[in-house]
Amino acid sequence: MIVFPAIDLKAGQVVRLAEGDMDRATVYGDNPAQQATLFAEAGAQHLHVVDLDGSFAGSAQNREAVESIVAAFPGHVQLGGGIRTREDVEGWFDAGVSRVVMGSAALKDPEFVKDMARTFEGGVVVAVDAKDGHVATEGWAEVSDVPVVDLARRFEDAGVAALLFTDIGRDGLLKGVNLDATVDLARQVDIPVIASGGVKGLDDIHVLSLHAKDGIEGVITGRALYDGRLDLAAALAMAAR
Repeated sequence: MIVFPAIDLKAGQVVRLAEGDMDRATVYGDNPAQQATLFAEAGAQHLHVVDLDGSFAGSAQNREAVESIVAAFPGHVQLGGGIRTREDVEGWFDAGVSRVVMGSAALKDPEFVKDMARTFEGGVVVAVDAKDGHVATEGWAEVSDVPVVDLARRFEDAGVAALLFTDIGRDGLLKGVNLDATVDLARQVDIPVIASGGVKGLDDIHVLSLHAKDGIEGVITGRALYDGRLDLAAALAMAAR
């Protein structure tokens, strides 16, 4: 199972939000590239980066910071936030990003996302952000009437690399990952699932790793790392068992 340390960007700074609320941001640093280097030194081979401003604006707002991360990090960078056009997708791959995450576009223009997944094989992750079992978009500012599983199933056989499932109600709150909902989704679709939202410590990594056979590809963790509740090297070792 892959452990993805998260770097969320707001105005060029490394932050974490509570429940996706831009007004509830905690700043953890102003040097994203340095943070990426620290994660690499701890053994991380994958990073999850989010352009938070881009999620709301609908286009890249932290390009310089993302490019500095890609230059500093020797492994794979997975990027989300405001990626909604073919030009966006191509531009980020040209910049060295390994995978792009698409959420709002997946709900509003699924055929476009499927086309990108087929064109850039293994390069597109679909974000399924859930609030009370329904899909949220536009930086989680809007909640649709589409059930999470229904959206996920639309992308089976489209070549999507993974589904990124986030329980918004737990994100950034250290409540523990929503294991039941995450595993349930993984069992209902043929696409690998990345868990996100609420990771509070090593126990979450352990219990998710036990469900790798159910289709859990990885887990994203942010606040627990920044607050010192989770040691990245220990998490990587646990996930590799």
